[in-house]
Amino acid sequence: MKFDFDKVIDRKNTGSLKHDALTELYGRDDLISLWLADMDFPAAPCIQEVLKKRIEHGICGYNYRSDAFFEAVQGWASKRYGWEIERDWIIHTPGVVPAINLAVLALTQPKDKVLIQTPVYRPFFNAVEDHDRCLLTNPLINDNGYYRIDRKDFEAKIRQASLFILCNPHNPVGRVFTTEELSFMADLCKRYNVPVLSDEIHADIIYDNLPFRGLGSMKSYEDVLITCMSPSKSFNIAGLCTALTIIPNPKIRKQIDDLNTRLHLFGGNTFGIIALQAAYTCAEPWLTAMIQYLDGNRKYVKSYIDERLPMLKVNLPEGGFLSWIDFSGLGMNDNDLFDFLTNKARVALDPGRKFGVDGSGFSRLNFACPRSCLEEAMRRLNLAIQTC
Repeated sequence: MKFDFDKVIDRKNTGSLKHDALTELYGRDDLISLWLADMDFPAAPCIQEVLKKRIEHGICGYNYRSDAFFEAVQGWASKRYGWEIERDWIIHTPGVVPAINLAVLALTQPKDKVLIQTPVYRPFFNAVEDHDRCLLTNPLINDNGYYRIDRKDFEAKIRQASLFILCNPHNPVGRVFTTEELSFMADLCKRYNVPVLSDEIHADIIYDNLPFRGLGSMKSYEDVLITCMSPSKSFNIAGLCTALTIIPNPKIRKQIDDLNTRLHLFGGNTFGIIALQAAYTCAEPWLTAMIQYLDGNRKYVKSYIDERLPMLKVNLPEGGFLSWIDFSGLGMNDNDLFDFLTNKARVALDPGRKFGVDGSGFSRLNFACPRSCLEEAMRRLNLAIQTC
C-alpha cells in the first residue's frame, strides 16, 4: 500500500500549536514551522477510519478498555521490542509528560535530587523544578556531534539521586543508546536503589537497522524500572492524549498508580484509546513507509548542510525525527541566533537553550514534514546565511 507523505496540508487555523502559535512565540506567522515535535503528515488511514466510525456512533461517554486494547499493547511491545508485558503492569496516563510528573511526585520528596542527562527535552527540567525538587545534571559529552555518556560523572551523580529520568531515543541529540550503555546506567541505578524512568516515546522510529533495546526488555532491571511509551509521536496522534506507563515492580507501581487515581488521570480519551489500538494492530505498514520517508529527510538535511552550509554542523539522528544543528560557527549569541533564524531566514526552529545550557548555539529542527517544505526551509536558511 502506498502512502503520500509529499502532500502539503495547510494546518493553519486548526488550533495547531505548531502553526497557529507562531505569532505569539516567534513574533510573526510567515515562517516555515519546524520547531514542535509533531508531524505534518495525516495519521494512518486505518486510524482515521476507526476515528470516523467512532464519531458516527455519536456518543462519547466514559471509557472502558477492553481485552483487545491490552492485547494490542502487549502484542506491539512483544513484536517491536521483544518485551513481554503483563497486563497489570500498565498504568494509563494522558501523556508521557504527566507520567514523568507523577513519578517525581510519587517517588520523591521536596528537596530530593532528580538526575537528567542534558541537553534534554525541557519538560524534564520542569518536572523536577516545578515540584521543588533539586536538579542534578549528567551532561552528555559532545564528541564531534556524537553524544556519549560521561560515565564517571553519572556514577557520582546517581549516588545522590532519588530518581533518574532517561530519554531513549534521546531528544534532542538523536542517540539510540546501546545495550551496553543502558546496562551501565541501569546497573548503577539498581546498585544504589534509584528508580529509572525511561521515556521511550520515540522508540518506534529507528534508522539504519539499529537494534532498539528498551530497558523494559532487560528483565534484570525490572525492580527499578518505569517505562513510558505512546503511539503519539510514531503515528502523529499526540493531540489524542493517550500514553502508557509500564511498571513491573508492584511497590513502585502502587505509589504512582495511587496518585494517578487520586488525580483521576486514568480515564482516557475516547478517541485516543481506539487510535492507540488501531495504531498497534493495523498501522505498521504506514509506519514502515513513514520511517523510509523520514530517512530520506534526515539525510537531505545532513547532505545539504555538509555541502552548502559547512559553517553549520549536524549528525544523522539514530532515532526520532529531530535534527540537532550546531549554529555556533555563525558566531552569534543565542538571542541573535533566534532573531536571525526567525526574521532573516524565516524558519521557526526550537532554540537550543530550551534544552539546557549545553544547548547554547544549537537549534532543533523537526524534519517530519513534506520534502518540499524542508527544501524551502533549507533554501531560506542558505540565502540568509549568504547575505548576513
